[in-house]
Amino acid sequence: AFASTDPTYLRDTRLRCLKRRLALSYIGVSHDFGKAGPELNAQIKLVKDWVDVAAFMGIPLVRIFAAWIPDGEPEAQVWARMMPCMQEVAAYGQEKGVVLGLHNHNHGCVTRTGKEVRRILETVNNPYLSHILDIGQYVGSPGASGAEGKEDPSLNFYGSIAETAPLAVHVRAKIYRIQTGEEAWLDYPRIFEILKQVGYNGWVSIVYEGQPVEAEETAVPKAVKYLRRFVPGE
Repeated sequence: AFASTDPTYLRDTRLRCLKRRLALSYIGVSHDFGKAGPELNAQIKLVKDWVDVAAFMGIPLVRIFAAWIPDGEPEAQVWARMMPCMQEVAAYGQEKGVVLGLHNHNHGCVTRTGKEVRRILETVNNPYLSHILDIGQYVGSPGASGAEGKEDPSLNFYGSIAETAPLAVHVRAKIYRIQTGEEAWLDYPRIFEILKQVGYNGWVSIVYEGQPVEAEETAVPKAVKYLRRFVPGE
């Protein structure tokens, strides 16, 4: 999340953001609770270390992942060692006053549908384990690797969004193709109607992944203007 975890650097970063009126809504840690043995212990420590950073900086939320399934291993075994990790880091977040946001992800991750995200949150049952909803990362997404804008309706991609939207404390709005001023691969009128129906009133951050066709410098301002159409009062 940051170039350094030195306290002086972290204080300076927070001050720079404050002076520029930039809110630090969350920080992210990349880890994998699908690992085993000493590697798994290291993953738990990594998450806790970034919870400490968030607490130090006054950031309310840390993005976490679940587990990737190693080749050839039954998924049930991965769940069996992942869930105690989730319980442990959620309890640590509660102790530090920092919420952990479970980020849905496909491509071999166990959180590939809304059903799995809900299962984890309901099993852990700790208010300090919540959900960061990534609009483009459920299985069946038109933005998934190799899909190139083609949704697979049989995978009920929008159904997964609807299933976990009530649990979300942050939304990552993926943008893939915005050349015309409107996102071409994702149905944002439909997505924002889902968010409206569940009363979502939190952050919506933009994650741009259309670099093959348009640079960030021109695409991101278009995305901001486009998504603001769906935000009341904008």
